[in-house]
Amino acid sequence: MKRKRGEKEEAAEKKMEIVWQTPANPPEKHDYIFRDGRRHVRPYHFEFISHVKNRWAGKTIVDLFAEEFKGRPYDYYVSAVKCGRIQVDGEMVPVSYIVKSSQKISHFVHRHEPPVMAWDVPILDKEDDVVTVWKPATVPVHPCGQYRKNTVVGVLQAEHGLAPLFPVHRLDRLVSGLLILARNATRADLFRQEIEAGKVQKQYVAKVIGVFPEDEQIVDVNVNYNAREGRSTVEVGNSCDGSPIKGKTACTKFTRIGTNGIHSIVLCKPITGRTHQIRVHLQYTGHPIANDILYLSENVTNRSSEGVNADRAAHSPNNCLVPENNSSDKYEDSTEEDFDIDPMCTNCPNIYIYGCICCY
Repeated sequence: MKRKRGEKEEAAEKKMEIVWQTPANPPEKHDYIFRDGRRHVRPYHFEFISHVKNRWAGKTIVDLFAEEFKGRPYDYYVSAVKCGRIQVDGEMVPVSYIVKSSQKISHFVHRHEPPVMAWDVPILDKEDDVVTVWKPATVPVHPCGQYRKNTVVGVLQAEHGLAPLFPVHRLDRLVSGLLILARNATRADLFRQEIEAGKVQKQYVAKVIGVFPEDEQIVDVNVNYNAREGRSTVEVGNSCDGSPIKGKTACTKFTRIGTNGIHSIVLCKPITGRTHQIRVHLQYTGHPIANDILYLSENVTNRSSEGVNADRAAHSPNNCLVPENNSSDKYEDSTEEDFDIDPMCTNCPNIYIYGCICCY
């Protein structure tokens, strides 16, 4: 989708010819490059669209972005408004413009998606109305947060032409396993009805720290998910003081499969399906998942107060779970690719830091 830009914006962008993408633009095979065992997405220009919430109304356009989207500095938002990278109802506005409820806000950005592991997404079974695949770790199921193309749905569309796809259940980004996707809305609704009726059971296998108890363990404690922090905590009620419980009821059954005295392999059967339920319940037992950065310790940095969201923290170079030398002949191409540098992009100056093509 090409957009005609104003004279001021053309000057700021040094007369760059830009094709702006929206969610309607499907991922394509050439969007991906492989390097050092990672699947990268070529940075691309993207139009983020949102509508002014009631609590945003009355703020200046610059203050709104600076307060609600802290990933970029204040000066960037000033420049973005002045040159038309940020628009209201499709029009350029001054930096002092006061936004009103329900107005459409467009933010044109140079988008850098975090890399994921370079493993394929193998198709295990494909039928007319359902496809079953193996989801590799580090790859989210569907577009969310910083991810749009580097997702299971995106890869299947780009490499196998499978679209549309309707995930009927999900696996956490760091979890690998079987994933069932419907190929039409009718079949997806049937799957959801079966899941809600308890006709579908899920099982997970986890490697945890320490010697897990031999007998079956049932953890039945509430889980409270903090979206801003991107992590959950357990919440045990106290009937004595009558304090309210905010978390959702959650129950998981654990059975030890084996142990070497240092780690244990545990079968996990979630009775409910809360966000990060298995991970936080295992932490509650004193046996967190062996490489789970978020839940290995209860003393995790408060990322929201530092302006760092969960995805960015999990993908910082110090926390990268992808082996540096996990490469093969298949992934040795595209290492000398040239990338267009956007003069306004706050990520582009760091594009080659840590040997990564994308940055955070």
